[in-house]
Amino acid sequence: MTRVYVPPTRIKGRQACITGTEMEHVNRVLRLAAGDEVTIIDGEGGVFSARITGKNKEKVFCEITAEGLPDNEPPVKITLVQGLPKSDKMDLIVQKGTELGLSTLIPLQCERAIVRLDEKKAAQRQERWQRIAMEAAKQCKRGKHPSVERAMSWQEVLESLPEKALCLLPWEEETARGLKSLRDNLEAKVPPFEIYIFIGPEGGFTRSEAAQARQYGVIPVSLGPRILRTETAGIAVLSIIMYEFGDLGGTPADYKS
Repeated sequence: MTRVYVPPTRIKGRQACITGTEMEHVNRVLRLAAGDEVTIIDGEGGVFSARITGKNKEKVFCEITAEGLPDNEPPVKITLVQGLPKSDKMDLIVQKGTELGLSTLIPLQCERAIVRLDEKKAAQRQERWQRIAMEAAKQCKRGKHPSVERAMSWQEVLESLPEKALCLLPWEEETARGLKSLRDNLEAKVPPFEIYIFIGPEGGFTRSEAAQARQYGVIPVSLGPRILRTETAGIAVLSIIMYEFGDLGGTPADYKS
């Protein structure tokens, strides 16, 4: 059944209102009409069965026929702090991160990032990436979509880190500690818990950035003998953690029990 995103503010009681690009998709692409059924997601975990009751040039009106919260969100909350990459690499990172269960993405403006965004461009990119996250969430049947935050500076991110979150910085210059060595740290935690993953841009993090991160409790780790591209590293770490401590690799019965 067609899945449509409707923000919670557009859902009141048993009535829902589809607007904007979602409305255009329903009308012009899918050509749905009164009586057709859709699945509505509100991006915060709410999933509703609904029937189209009418429409005009600006809105599609629906009646909610059933509702229920899906149990398909992972038990671990992961935030990816991604150094701004070149071209459209962030589109891929947002899309695949959503599919794997990412909770939040923070674009990071750091020393070696080639991309520099002014306030206007940053807002435009944020809107684009949030839209990609919403579309990916619909495709993979998540009840929630990741929150794509505004682009932040290194200091802003470090000062906003939750006190009890496990914060990891994959770094090619780290030789003493690998990601595998943190297994005991993770197993000692009781879900749900938070993990922050810091991924550098194409040039990686500088030594001064890594040193600054350590002061805030961020743990540098090695991912192995090969250097991963910026668009690969975050997806790889997210996959590993979701396999070990989330629900990736299981069956629906595993995470509903």
